[in-house]
Amino acid sequence: MSEKIKILLVEDEPNFGTVLKSYLQLAKYDVDWFENGKEAFSKFHTKDYKLCILDVMMPEMDGFTLGEEINRVKPNLPFIYLTAKGLKEDVLKGFKIGAQDYLTKPFDSDVLLEKIRVILERNATSTQQIDLSKEILIGKYSFLPARRKLRFDNTEIKLSPKECNLLFELCQYKNQLMPRKLALQKIWGDDNYFTGRSMDVYIAKLRKYLNKDSNIQIENIHGNGFELRIN
Repeated sequence: MSEKIKILLVEDEPNFGTVLKSYLQLAKYDVDWFENGKEAFSKFHTKDYKLCILDVMMPEMDGFTLGEEINRVKPNLPFIYLTAKGLKEDVLKGFKIGAQDYLTKPFDSDVLLEKIRVILERNATSTQQIDLSKEILIGKYSFLPARRKLRFDNTEIKLSPKECNLLFELCQYKNQLMPRKLALQKIWGDDNYFTGRSMDVYIAKLRKYLNKDSNIQIENIHGNGFELRIN
């Protein structure tokens, strides 16, 4: 019998938290539920969680702060935000922190289960999308996909799985258009509005990482995709 996948659920509304925990357990997940972000953060490192589900509005430590702390300690641990508000600013803030997805209450529980399935599968196979044997030169940078590292002189940047996969895809289309839809489907598994905004955030991060070489540009080809240009 295989070990159940562990999920950290943080939701301050007792009735909703109870129902959601039970639903996830019926779907064969091992769920730990906490009612505030501070308690959840003090406990999350004690188990090998594969995914976190975080409410945004919580006492003591809100979901955004909790997401930032989790991302700082375990940058590869995926998480989904739950919120009673569907404000565009909140959605973008969540993705900038590193959220994999976002659900506005009330939501269909089956949709949450499908999102969890896709995220877990994607996270498990993300490194398999990369040719681990290659070292790639990007202008004055050295990119090591196998180690998810980007080097410039004596500086080394540790990339997240998505940053690594996205940079790898850009390199495959060097000085050519990397189709937006193709990259979203391959890396995020979907090309909806939210995944598109998430990719824009990661593109901005890669631009920042590569800004020490003025010959490198990641250009947005409006509506079509991106192009990694090396002059």
